[in-house]
Amino acid sequence: MSDHPVRTPRHRGIYLLPNLFTTGAMFAGYYAILASIDGRFTEAAVAVFIAALLDGMDGRVARLTGTQSEFGVQYDSLSDLVSFGLAPSLVLYDWSLTTLKAFGPLWGKVGWASAFLYATCAALRLARFNTQVGVADKRYFQGLASPAAAAVCMSFVWTMEKFGVPGGELCFLTPILAVVVGLLMVSRFRYYSFKALPMGQGERIPFWWVVVLVLVLVLLYLDPPTVLLTVFSLYLLSGPVVTLWGIATRRRARRGSSA
Repeated sequence: MSDHPVRTPRHRGIYLLPNLFTTGAMFAGYYAILASIDGRFTEAAVAVFIAALLDGMDGRVARLTGTQSEFGVQYDSLSDLVSFGLAPSLVLYDWSLTTLKAFGPLWGKVGWASAFLYATCAALRLARFNTQVGVADKRYFQGLASPAAAAVCMSFVWTMEKFGVPGGELCFLTPILAVVVGLLMVSRFRYYSFKALPMGQGERIPFWWVVVLVLVLVLLYLDPPTVLLTVFSLYLLSGPVVTLWGIATRRRARRGSSA
């Protein structure tokens, strides 16, 4: 007989754990929709950020417990569509875009069309991501990730609400925000995914990372909406800047080698 103990098979019930986080994220996104209908836009924005936090945990929990599954991947995508596609688009519409109807039927169509474009781009972004799993470079996202896109829009709403700026006064700016962020989701710009950061046991990080993390936490405590808007706006701009800088660098290298 072998001296090695026989490991009993893991019970399938453990697969419930990561899916509970995914369900929680979808619940937060659904709550954001209901809150925006009731005019509680700050609560709606915060709910989307809670959804993003839970969404970041479900995959990590699945990896730590060895419970990854194709069902979990598909369920996570559907949850993301609700929390980071439909919820932000409807919050933007209820908060600001619906005001455009007062300027005429055409402007009213611009309002709901820009919100629909955002939701559609989020769906396309998620579908493209699912087809590239295992093929794309894990260090980068192709296009702005839907949670980051939602964070840009919801931090904007949250910040404006904090300073008492009604969404109706920004009704001509909000469509631009929705369209630009939506198109960046389906763009070919490369965004750093932060998946290459050392997170596992025994992996070390530079000391200055700890300092930056503490600084961000302090700033978030002092002024969460403004800090979140600043951080995610810089991240939104990083994709075009990094991609265009890389193209220019390669062109200069080719010119130097051919000279």
